[in-house]
Amino acid sequence: MSDKLVISGLSKTFSSERGTTVALNDFNLTVGHNEFVALVGTSGCGKSTLLSIAAGLESHDEGRITIDGEDIISPGLDRGVVFQSYTLLPWLNTLQNVEFALLAAGKSKAEARDIAQSHLELVGLQGFENAFPSELSGGMKQRVAIARALSYRPKMLLMDEPFGALDALTRHHMQELLTGIWEKHRLTVLFITHDVEEAVYLSDRVAVMTNRPGRIKTIVPITLSRPRHYDMVSTPEFQHLQRKVLDAIRSESLAAASLQSALA
Repeated sequence: MSDKLVISGLSKTFSSERGTTVALNDFNLTVGHNEFVALVGTSGCGKSTLLSIAAGLESHDEGRITIDGEDIISPGLDRGVVFQSYTLLPWLNTLQNVEFALLAAGKSKAEARDIAQSHLELVGLQGFENAFPSELSGGMKQRVAIARALSYRPKMLLMDEPFGALDALTRHHMQELLTGIWEKHRLTVLFITHDVEEAVYLSDRVAVMTNRPGRIKTIVPITLSRPRHYDMVSTPEFQHLQRKVLDAIRSESLAAASLQSALA
């Protein structure tokens, strides 16, 4: 498998009136072509910072981050980004929200409409083309965001807690939707989540981060067969993988608690 995203020795420090915070230090990770990698860790470990750098929305201080060998220095259409907040334009309807990205990418109005329509069908929103964001449920809004991110055919999809604001049932439906799209169309995905079950269910590999400053602590290969289905969640193999990831995160949580006690 060739590497799509390569992160080498990445470091990032934030400065403010209160001092400096080292968010990432010597972070190294590769994501293969058409691979689905989930990134997990304790709160504040730098997951979202890393994704913002990969999206070109945040700069880094040291190291290198590339996609297909090209340095990432700014946002680009080679990366689709989906955040926990839906980031839809409230004055545009569902179809227009997807068309907006395509028109920005240089598509004609007719081509943008055809592509937007097909991607809304891909995420199961046919019949809701004229609905505005205020008329959609949370899960439906996130479907629009995913359709928009996929519509201009990015090389990679970057997702930051995309289902974190959804109720449990809708979240499971969205996980199944995303898995189905990925298994059918195959693209490279870097997916940030706090939900270990979600990470194991979706991914080829789960990368566990250390406490801040964030770096990779361990990577757990997910050996579950594909296509994935929710019956797997109760199997011994799934439970073993979930426990392995949880143990790695828990050791970082205990280390952080011990450090805070020592400083108190």
